[in-house]
Amino acid sequence: MKSPQLIAVAVSLLIAGSVLAQTNTPVADQRQQNQKTRIQEGVKSGELTKREAVRLRTEQRAIKAEERMAKADGKVTMAERAKLQHDQNKASADIYRQKHDAHKRK
Repeated sequence: MKSPQLIAVAVSLLIAGSVLAQTNTPVADQRQQNQKTRIQEGVKSGELTKREAVRLRTEQRAIKAEERMAKADGKVTMAERAKLQHDQNKASADIYRQKHDAHKRK
């Protein structure tokens, strides 16, 4: 009698795990955190002006919103992952460029 219940629980866990795996984006999440830290460090060190930091944070929020939209249907496709990576690459380059330009906080 317990065997059918055990099988049902196991199948449920497998299904839940596969759904979670399809919407899980640990690489994107880690990059978001790294870029957030880079922006904070740039502000703290004076490498980023207030205006530059606002622009970069806005870009990060847009990427986060894009990620939420990709997860909304329960599956993040390879194309969606590639778009997220492309946008994060651009944001990373923007952070680098802004931190290394001639503008300094006063």
